[in-house]
Amino acid sequence: MPTLLEVQRAMRASLVDRDDAAAAAMLPEGVGADRLNIYRNTVLIGLTKALSLCFPAVRRLVGADFFEGAAGLFIPQRPPRAAWLDRYGADFPDFLQHFAPAATLSYLPDVARLEWAVNLALHAGDAAPLDLARLAALAPEHQASVSFVPHPCLSVLRLDHPADDIWRAVLDGDDAALAAVNADAGPVHLLIERGAAGVEVLRLAEPAWCFARDLVAGRTIEAACAAAAGVDVQALLAEHLAAGRFIDFHVAKAAPGAAA
Repeated sequence: MPTLLEVQRAMRASLVDRDDAAAAAMLPEGVGADRLNIYRNTVLIGLTKALSLCFPAVRRLVGADFFEGAAGLFIPQRPPRAAWLDRYGADFPDFLQHFAPAATLSYLPDVARLEWAVNLALHAGDAAPLDLARLAALAPEHQASVSFVPHPCLSVLRLDHPADDIWRAVLDGDDAALAAVNADAGPVHLLIERGAAGVEVLRLAEPAWCFARDLVAGRTIEAACAAAAGVDVQALLAEHLAAGRFIDFHVAKAAPGAAA
């Protein structure tokens, strides 16, 4: 009798790689290998549906047939690695970037990248915002060495195309707004978060976005401020803290031998 692992491997080969040899050998007598197509089709339909929910604007832009055809090629190459299908599709934007039939839609991968960030924000866990009293209680000499822990829903994106305008116009069904978008009018610098009203996509000026990117990446306040140019970093930091975009902080330790 095959072990559970052997059965799982045989079913994976059948469902993902379309290699039925091992699974067919495990079927009861009189059951044809063609019955495996039922499970294969069920998996394909389910994963295509999951991608459709993650990338609704992409689906509308290219149409259902094109989207399902692309999904049918993507899924065998990048099958799920976890049972949580809300987190399935991270590689789909890069797949579209190299998908020859979509080559004329240069903005499509960026729209997919934005939709993936929106999806992550939508399904991110809840977390209490940083207790600002803890931050205020730090000794002044330690404040510059603070690095923040971003909220799980928060992300920043730099995109070559105005994907936010395209995304909104498509989901709103606003053909006039979509026609007015200059797809080559990039780059855009975006901050994506989940607020009380749902997921928000904010477009930032590049210097403000770079400051936010550095903070989200865990750079210290001192390093982020030193890299910022032409922006009021105090006002920007206050805005981020007031918006609850960080949930914790760490204080970098001084390097050995550094001056006190």
